[in-house]
Amino acid sequence: MLPVEGGPFPDIAWGDAFFFHAPDGVMPERTQPYGTIITKDYPDDRASGLDAPGRFRVNIHVGRDLVARLVADGADPAAPDAFAAHPLYGAQGWVCVVDPGPSTGARVVALLQEAHDAAAARAARRAQHG
Repeated sequence: MLPVEGGPFPDIAWGDAFFFHAPDGVMPERTQPYGTIITKDYPDDRASGLDAPGRFRVNIHVGRDLVARLVADGADPAAPDAFAAHPLYGAQGWVCVVDPGPSTGARVVALLQEAHDAAAARAARRAQHG
């Protein structure tokens, strides 16, 4: 989902991207995204300094165990091309990377694919059970 000016989403979300499993092209109503690309600071999330020109942050739900393996103790959520726990949702299993590059780019893409596959599996289980 790519919220744009004039659409049904809050203006704070314009220009950001939200990844959902939606094989029919319809955004699910009661499902959280499995990944996001954020292009600006939000009022309650300024830890990555995204208001600086050209900066963006990829956020991915990977699960708590993988957060512990990917993120070094004390990782700075503003450091570019490095994994950090998401400043607000790290405890819920989210990681983030500001400006992915040579050190993180391939792993970010792989983690987004894994998160998509996990979302697809959850959707299939929900469809099977009701």
